[in-house]
Amino acid sequence: MTVRTHTPNLLARAGTVSALTLATLGAATLTPGVTPDAEAATVATHALRVAASKRGSPYQYGAQGPFRFDCSGLMLYSFKRAGRALPRSAAAQYAHTRHISLAARKRGDLVFFHSGRGIYHVGIYAGNGRIWHAPKTGDVVRLEKIWSRSVWYGRVR
Repeated sequence: MTVRTHTPNLLARAGTVSALTLATLGAATLTPGVTPDAEAATVATHALRVAASKRGSPYQYGAQGPFRFDCSGLMLYSFKRAGRALPRSAAAQYAHTRHISLAARKRGDLVFFHSGRGIYHVGIYAGNGRIWHAPKTGDVVRLEKIWSRSVWYGRVR
């Protein structure tokens, strides 16, 4: 029992813990509050980092990476690298997400631009009203301020 009493302090000082270490020490006793939302946040953060790492990659209609992207292709690629599968088009990606409000949005959520009921663009929320996205032909993956109020938000499950 002494090991379990001191283990969280040792792990906190170490800064990181491998899955094997958690399994060996009894992860259930160390992480009692882990929920699917917490796991989704980790996936979203990873996907956001992947999208940002593609800064400067050229836009190409229909491209899914790893060197060229269109808007939904960048989201598909980023979440695939984070361990989640997304459909190919922006509209199908919206249908695949849990829809959330502007007030509930977090870094790593998807931002869908729409005209009426039709979705025409998607990016990944980076915080501070900005998204990473692949804008259009002749442009590159970049960080940009959200330019429209005609947006919906979705969280990848």
